[in-house]
Amino acid sequence: MTDPQLGAVMSERGQLINLAYRLLGSLAEAEDVVQETYVRWYALSDRQRADVLNPGAWLTTVASRICLDLLGSARARRERYVGEWIPEPLPGRSEWLGGPVPADPADRVTLDESIGMAFLVVLDAMTPAERVAFILHDVFRYSFAEVAEVVGRTPAACRQLASSARRRVDTAQRPSGADRAEVVREFKRAWETSDIEALIELLDPTAIAIADSGGLALAFRHPIVGGKRIARAWIELAARRTEVALLERTVNGQPGLVAEIDGAVVSVYAFDIADGRITRIWVIRNPEKLRPWTVEGERENLS
Repeated sequence: MTDPQLGAVMSERGQLINLAYRLLGSLAEAEDVVQETYVRWYALSDRQRADVLNPGAWLTTVASRICLDLLGSARARRERYVGEWIPEPLPGRSEWLGGPVPADPADRVTLDESIGMAFLVVLDAMTPAERVAFILHDVFRYSFAEVAEVVGRTPAACRQLASSARRRVDTAQRPSGADRAEVVREFKRAWETSDIEALIELLDPTAIAIADSGGLALAFRHPIVGGKRIARAWIELAARRTEVALLERTVNGQPGLVAEIDGAVVSVYAFDIADGRITRIWVIRNPEKLRPWTVEGERENLS
């Protein structure tokens, strides 16, 4: 089978991965969505494909609708999930972060911001329609008329959905007020030296730590609330696992930490920081969500 539009169609893969990851918070699911999108494209007849004036727009619409359906069933899937659910973390040097995206200096949300762990957690609390409308319009700059084609509502209704989602994001977002990398570096140093006073100083008194293991790795099952409680928990972790190597890495576009044992990534730590103190720690230990980090490590070893 030959497809005269093959080059244009395949060049959209980065864009589709970018979109689907932000909508679903899972790289594995995003890749499945993109694969299904291409299956549907090639399920069309030659004549039907030739009639598509803008293959990129067609692919985006189909991928977005698949994501919308998946988001609608996410609640049931989360109820079966063991423990807390955190979006899948992304390493820094990854092809899926660099897909072609319409640029606009007036964007409310930049692409870098839209993969931040704090941002993805806020998105996860939205309704599926809010999430899709917001990501398509505010991040990828699609018109509300185009969003309406995906969501199945009027452009005016989509405008309201995006506005509601935007208020949630604006309420949750706070400037860090400090060098994030330096705060994370100091946290790493205090953790490695078991300096509990330094940890307490770096943690906001109302900080929250959440772990995601999916029942597939050892982790605390319930969120730890309070800077002092978190500091004590991290000191206990340091005492138990002396063979762990902590590395500074980019996690979802922000400074984070990775824990390795014998060169294998066992945990990824993402942080939210405000006024020079850590307010949130997300610990991802589910090995299924650490797959991109294993691949990234293999790439670095080969380079």
